[in-house]
Amino acid sequence: MERRSAIRNLAIITGGFIFLQSCKSTPCKASLNFKNITVNADQEMLLAEIASTIIPATTIPGAKEVGAHLFALKMLDDMYEKEVQQNFFTGLSQLENAAKKKFNKSFLDADAAQKEQVLLDIESKKEYDKEVFDFYAIMRQRTIEGYLNSKYVMTNVIKYEFIPSRQYNGFYPVMNL
Repeated sequence: MERRSAIRNLAIITGGFIFLQSCKSTPCKASLNFKNITVNADQEMLLAEIASTIIPATTIPGAKEVGAHLFALKMLDDMYEKEVQQNFFTGLSQLENAAKKKFNKSFLDADAAQKEQVLLDIESKKEYDKEVFDFYAIMRQRTIEGYLNSKYVMTNVIKYEFIPSRQYNGFYPVMNL
């Protein structure tokens, strides 16, 4: 009898150790793995909110819903030099700090009008460092590009027709002889 209870207790303890290892809190990682940049979940959420402010959701999904911020991160990882990548994340943290200083809350916690005001101030080149302008230029360009090339927009918004389209008339007389 003692042997069975010892084996049962050993199994319970082993299962407990395995379960505790899975409960250990580690910093959340981004949803994509990158080769050259390191992004945590907080930065990814901040970039998603910035993308959502650039192209908000209306009757159709916005940039956040189609994953345009992930496209921007992938392009940053693949296409830009190390120095530009570092400046991008420096500009991101400076934008977050500026929002905290201006509104006494994070960019994520600000309302839509405050988020829009921060981005409009950056576009009008007000009181920000060069890294913030560089960050916003890359983020804006890649967000728009990612949104316009997303599956949802290409299949539901832009109706692409193969050439020749419906307006093509192959029987139209070219010359009257």
